[in-house]
Amino acid sequence: MFVYADNAATTSVSKTALDAMLPYLTEYYGNPSSLYAFAQKVAEDVAKARQTVADCLGAKSPREIYFTSGGSEADNQALISAATAGARKGKKHLISTKFEHHAMLHTLKKLEKQGFEVTLLDVHSDGVVRLEDLEAAIREDTCLVSVMFANNEIGTVQPIKEIGALSRSKGIPFHCDAVQAVGHMPINVEEMNIDMLSLSGHKFHSPKGVGALYVRRNIPLFNLIEGGSQERGKRGGTENVAGIIGMAAALKESCDNMEANSAKICAMRDKLFAELGKIPHSKINGSLEHHVPGTVNMCFEGIEGESLLLMLDANGICASSGSACTSGSLDPSHVLLSLGLPHEVAHGSLRLSIGEYNTMEEIDHIIEVVPRVVAYLRNMSPVWDELEKGQRKHLI
Repeated sequence: MFVYADNAATTSVSKTALDAMLPYLTEYYGNPSSLYAFAQKVAEDVAKARQTVADCLGAKSPREIYFTSGGSEADNQALISAATAGARKGKKHLISTKFEHHAMLHTLKKLEKQGFEVTLLDVHSDGVVRLEDLEAAIREDTCLVSVMFANNEIGTVQPIKEIGALSRSKGIPFHCDAVQAVGHMPINVEEMNIDMLSLSGHKFHSPKGVGALYVRRNIPLFNLIEGGSQERGKRGGTENVAGIIGMAAALKESCDNMEANSAKICAMRDKLFAELGKIPHSKINGSLEHHVPGTVNMCFEGIEGESLLLMLDANGICASSGSACTSGSLDPSHVLLSLGLPHEVAHGSLRLSIGEYNTMEEIDHIIEVVPRVVAYLRNMSPVWDELEKGQRKHLI
């Protein structure tokens, strides 16, 4: 049996998205910046897609939506724009968290080299930011608060509405990396006090290479990509028309079916947690109370995550030991270390991320295979042998 359980890395393109895209790859291929009617029909359809994305996010105007190449570009533009605007007012302090995506953390490091100060909030053992920690970190020169909606590795969800309200009460813009939440959880940028929000289409069944940045009216936005006047002059380059059309169709479909999809996914997720949690010396990572529907992240003591993934692959299961962006690294996940897990435990991590296309039969296959593979790897491990003989102390 083949089981794709890495939907947090990417999803398949839905038939709805593909069908919406195809005419713009064949029949309606005009450049939306051209003036003739053939191209202006394409421009009108891009405008309709922009309205669809705005509606799905609860934005007041489609003019608040800027199409990008994905979540990383959107994160970069949001951070650099806020930093640039802040510096012009003498404010050069940014607040984020220790377990953000590397698109955020690497950009923050770049800004530090340019003279900005960055405070990274603790996320505690449950993977949730505390409002009191944020309030204590805010300074007179703080120019941005940026906290992700749902973590890409462990799936914990942050108190976004409350974080946004606190930031707004202090007059500080609030950015949210919502790449893992859009299309999977209800989001309303107005009600949640979000000033900027990043999303990426391939997390909810649209093609790769297209995303968006929501920017509330009156929030300054500065260019990353210079060129033509596309995206109201804020992002040069001919639009990825087919990708934009496909992303809007996929997002609407995901939002329209969110309640039913969530119920199905949560049932499968909870069965995984319940059954895999029976493996001795295993640990579920992150709060189960504040959790995105489809992500399961666990650690198994005495094994290496890379070996686990290879053996799962041999049994037809596609999974991850962390985010796709760091899967080539031998270092333990920065997300798991931010929870306070020891390196030895963090190395034995497994992320299963499921979606509405998965079935309960596939979940049963995972439940049958994972304990057997964990036991096999432990039998081969000298570390596990020392743990079982009492020569080392169990950490889980």
